[in-house]
Amino acid sequence: MTDALRTQAPAAILMVRPVAFGFNPQTADTNPFQQQMIEPGADMQRRACAEFDRLLQRLRAAHIEALVVEDTEDPAKPDAVFPNNWISFHHDGTVVVYPMLAPIRRVERRNDVIEKVRSAGFKVSKVLDLTRNENEGRFLEGTGSVVFDHIHRTAYANISPRTNPDVLGELCEHLKYRPILFRATDENNQEISHTDMLMSIGDRFAVVCADAVSDAVERKLVVDSLRATEREIILIDRKQMRQFAGNMLQLQTRTGQAVIATSTQGVLAFRPEQRKAIQQYASIVEAPVPLLEGIEGGSVRSMMAGIHLPK
Repeated sequence: MTDALRTQAPAAILMVRPVAFGFNPQTADTNPFQQQMIEPGADMQRRACAEFDRLLQRLRAAHIEALVVEDTEDPAKPDAVFPNNWISFHHDGTVVVYPMLAPIRRVERRNDVIEKVRSAGFKVSKVLDLTRNENEGRFLEGTGSVVFDHIHRTAYANISPRTNPDVLGELCEHLKYRPILFRATDENNQEISHTDMLMSIGDRFAVVCADAVSDAVERKLVVDSLRATEREIILIDRKQMRQFAGNMLQLQTRTGQAVIATSTQGVLAFRPEQRKAIQQYASIVEAPVPLLEGIEGGSVRSMMAGIHLPK
């Protein structure tokens, strides 16, 4: 069932500028995209901020409304640049706060961030706090774990240590979305931690690494569900997924134009015909974020929490 009042692409985003960026050993075991690199601390932080600011500049030049929150120094939060793992903002005014696997990441959750969004003119009618699930060892890491089809009220989720089906069920019950669960692995048969690494849903297209869903029944379920929405499906392979081709987000400009935000590596991973297909529906805004992709195993989509709240 479609919902004409719900847009797929957010008209604004939340971003967090890092102050203590670095390799996080608490997340490495469950993120096959993460790599440990030896870097001088001060230089690493300077480069991370340069990557952040370059992306922000290009998004704003494309007329994207971006609310920026400065990270706090104490306690140190190496992954604070990825706010989409702990918060999401929904069309009905609901803000969801999520349970996260790594204890060091839980301190990223800040009430003042919600107040900043509210003070920017967005309506917050309810806060759904799912963090009590951490006491039971159950986690769901925001729009990293869940890729929403807002128009058709569907929530796609790759089961992993960071994505618990029961917590997803609780979320979907509150939002009145239909969950679609599956399991995905990389080329080395390692579990993929986050769903947004292998798929992205725009208003008229979807990018998905169907090959990563090894079970044929689950793969058919995902692909058939996407096809039923009449979107064009752009299939990527595991190598392209590894290069962050699936980690993108469609946005709306201030004038309602469609834009795809992604990394330079992600764009270069596409074959010419794939890139042409995407550009039928949206212009591409890309920026190089090699340090963020390498050290923390996340890319441009993970740096943005889409704001769907009403004004």
